[in-house]
Amino acid sequence: MISMRFKNTYFLLVLTLFFSLNSCSVKKQTTVIDRKAKGITHEIVVGANNTVSYLPLLAGKNIAIVANQTSVIFKKNGYTHLVDSLLSLGINISKVFSPEHGFRGDVDAGEAVTDGIDLKTGLSIVSLYGKNKKPTAEQLIGIDLVVFDIQDVGVRFYTYISTLHYIMEACAENGIPLLVLDRPNPNGHYVDGPTLKMEHSSFLGMHPVPLVYGMTIGEYAQMINGEHWLKNKILCNLTIIPLKNYVHQSEYALPIKPSPNLPNDKAINLYPSLGFFEGTTINAGRGTENQFQQYGAPFFPKTAFSYTPQPNAGAKSPKHMGKLCYGVDLKNTHRISSVNISWLLDAYAKTPNTESFFDTSFTVHAGATELENQIKNGVPAKEIHNSWQPEIEVFKKVRAKYLLYK
Repeated sequence: MISMRFKNTYFLLVLTLFFSLNSCSVKKQTTVIDRKAKGITHEIVVGANNTVSYLPLLAGKNIAIVANQTSVIFKKNGYTHLVDSLLSLGINISKVFSPEHGFRGDVDAGEAVTDGIDLKTGLSIVSLYGKNKKPTAEQLIGIDLVVFDIQDVGVRFYTYISTLHYIMEACAENGIPLLVLDRPNPNGHYVDGPTLKMEHSSFLGMHPVPLVYGMTIGEYAQMINGEHWLKNKILCNLTIIPLKNYVHQSEYALPIKPSPNLPNDKAINLYPSLGFFEGTTINAGRGTENQFQQYGAPFFPKTAFSYTPQPNAGAKSPKHMGKLCYGVDLKNTHRISSVNISWLLDAYAKTPNTESFFDTSFTVHAGATELENQIKNGVPAKEIHNSWQPEIEVFKKVRAKYLLYK
């Protein structure tokens, strides 16, 4: 009789061989990309690509996957979606949970994502953005394991870490293990920004962390567990499939835009600084092809640089739609390694009616009331930046306990 260990090893070899053959043959499921043109670091191996480590954990189980358009396995000349690859290997995927922007990543920011059926695979899609942000016990009936694989950008008000929190909580409450396939953080090279006060917690920020926290999604999951941030301090049965050849200072170009309004690496790098404009009357490039790479408004002083926001993918009703906006072009700025607050101060100074500058969501984005008060009181940028540092240093000591990479 063949031993169980031999059976498992044999199954793994067969499955891995099949995966390799499948990656060459299923051309319809493969999207071709120019890796050199995208500047992708070839040495970095994402968790999803480390199939040998996790395929045995999926075999023979009913799987639910939390995924979007970034959930891919890279290949020599392109990539395939994780769901497509696993289905082709005979893995039993029962349903897909979809975060903000939807499973295919084409829904506006803040727009409700609806349940449905994925036309390509026929799988049931369950929305986790809208009224239902956390899987219910009923939605998890019959699920043996949940896989989480979403590209994060390392900014607190980018909602995928909130989705991660609720997935972990639901798994813990229902006794279901969670497998996180880790991916690089394109803003993982620094920690900066105001730290969230828990009285201002929301889906745009659930934990007492700085705006830019310098951790991968896998490291962050470990911190959620280790700091007992889940309801009633329950623990999730968590497994991380780590990255290979990655450090936090690695420059990593995303081959797929993580959401409709983060179209390129420049936008992702500037997003922590320009994201504050989401809570103001200033347009930060939504309704153009240069989202989060410029800012402006019709009431700014006339300058040589101007643009007119119009409805487009990801922005059906951008601020100041159809109006000529004068502003600042940031497309040619160098890669930054801190939150730049001077652009926010500049916009405030150029606004004639400052009483209408902030809206009610600004504090939610900032995570505290101090920043709005500092701006209103004319506090210089350097002083504002320095005021963040004591809480950042406290956080760094917490963060250090959960780092998987240097």
